[in-house]
Amino acid sequence: MGQLGLGRQFGRLVPQLDGAFRADGVFAHDRLRFVDFVDDVEELLEEVAWQEWGDKEAVDGFEEYILQHYSG
Repeated sequence: MGQLGLGRQFGRLVPQLDGAFRADGVFAHDRLRFVDFVDDVEELLEEVAWQEWGDKEAVDGFEEYILQHYSG
């Protein structure tokens, strides 16, 4: 996120993503469905895009892309 110029937002996002991953970095499927996690992340990214660029559309397609490439 820092490379995208979004570093100042990162501190706010971390607590909202807390619990989605285990201590070893593996996604915690037993705590949260992957599709729900992706939906939550897209909403967070829309908020950040709106604050940074005034454009929620900057992250359109994120959820579809992730689900196509990572959900099997």
